[in-house]
Amino acid sequence: MASSMFNNSISISMSDDDSDELAGKMKVRVRRKRKKLGFRGKNNFFLRMFWKLMKWWTVLLFLPAIGLLIFESSRISGKPSEVKKPDFVAEEKAVGNLNRLDPTTRVVGGVRERCLKLLPPEQLEILDIPVAEETSFPVRRVVYKSDSGTSYLGGNAILLERHTEATRFNLFTGNQTLQEREQSYKANETAVVHCGFYSENGGFRVSDEDKNYMKTCKAVVTTCAFGGGDDLYQPIGMSSASLQKVCYVAFWDEITLAAQEAEGKRIDENHMIGKWRIVVVRDLPFTDQRLNGKIPKMLNHRLFPQARYSIWVDSKSQFRRDPLGVLEALLWRTNSSLAISEHGARSSVYDEGKAVVKKNKATPEEVKEQLTRYRNDGFPDEKRFNGKKALAEASIIVREHTPLTNLFMCLWFNEVVRFTSRDQLSFPYVLRQLKVLKNVNMFPVCTRKDLVNSMGHKRKVKPLTS
Repeated sequence: MASSMFNNSISISMSDDDSDELAGKMKVRVRRKRKKLGFRGKNNFFLRMFWKLMKWWTVLLFLPAIGLLIFESSRISGKPSEVKKPDFVAEEKAVGNLNRLDPTTRVVGGVRERCLKLLPPEQLEILDIPVAEETSFPVRRVVYKSDSGTSYLGGNAILLERHTEATRFNLFTGNQTLQEREQSYKANETAVVHCGFYSENGGFRVSDEDKNYMKTCKAVVTTCAFGGGDDLYQPIGMSSASLQKVCYVAFWDEITLAAQEAEGKRIDENHMIGKWRIVVVRDLPFTDQRLNGKIPKMLNHRLFPQARYSIWVDSKSQFRRDPLGVLEALLWRTNSSLAISEHGARSSVYDEGKAVVKKNKATPEEVKEQLTRYRNDGFPDEKRFNGKKALAEASIIVREHTPLTNLFMCLWFNEVVRFTSRDQLSFPYVLRQLKVLKNVNMFPVCTRKDLVNSMGHKRKVKPLTS
């Protein structure tokens, strides 16, 4: 029985060594089992984190956006010192407009092209003033009329009366009657016209040294600042040929001279500031400084008797193109003797008159007097003339000094003396009345913008006192 039970059982013999080995193996297994448990614990941790992220992913997505919104809000309603930032940006913009040479462009027929098409730089360097040729203009000679002092004011009262605004004609302009005005528009081979500089006592005194310099100019770029006026901006973009052949002359009065010297801008021993020759004018003839500014603007042919070409640039602008290149593009290439910009906002003289009054640039009475005279003379309310705008913007004037254009500028000057200083009102009237002046290049506004960097007026002009 015992034997059968023994036979049915399994006997396993084990030595002491075997026991130790088995125990060792068991211990190893236990350690391995613990490692596996530890690894599973980490997996569970990351798994739990993953599911939490999946649960709150929308919140996490919006957190950066909320932070950015808070940051921008703090910038807008932040420190008081930051409120001044827009002023700084505006100042940067104004300064940044100075010395810009980038071209102004426009789209024509679906193609973008430059507004002012100058010759390539290598051709500008060899450009020269053409030789004068005989012309077939109906006006071949202009005689500048002088009035006798006794018939005008006379005696010792002339210097006191010169500054009166009751009539703006004086010893500088001469005393043009309405009959003489009407006769002056009838162009003859020899034209006789009032044209400023009537008397030695008339004012606008320039030194002999400056006069001698001005007689050497064959082509000139001019500007002026009277009564304190604007800063002087140096011309840029010119070729070396133009620097040698073209004069740059800025007319100042003593008020402007003092204002510029106070800012450290002093004239050197050669009468220069940068590229500009500064001509200081004394004894200006008008109390209206805008009217004084019309003298170098319109009467360059009288100030520069030897010059064949001139370019006028308002003091609020920086001239930024090669002057000989401008003459070639606007006069020689188009066979024109006068080039001026079309008005940017309006086309009608009568609409311009309303705008002048609305902006307080002239009194309603003087504008009414001027436009009533034009209506009585049969001047129509037209917005186009010879296919161009009837109204001009006269901040840039490019012209050849021919007898006909010289006559035109004299007539234009007399209109601003007789009526208002707003020369936009009188330009189309004079152009229509002087029927023989045909070759006028009324260039578009974008061309004017290409010619200059507009800086705006800087100071309020001080009026003269009598």
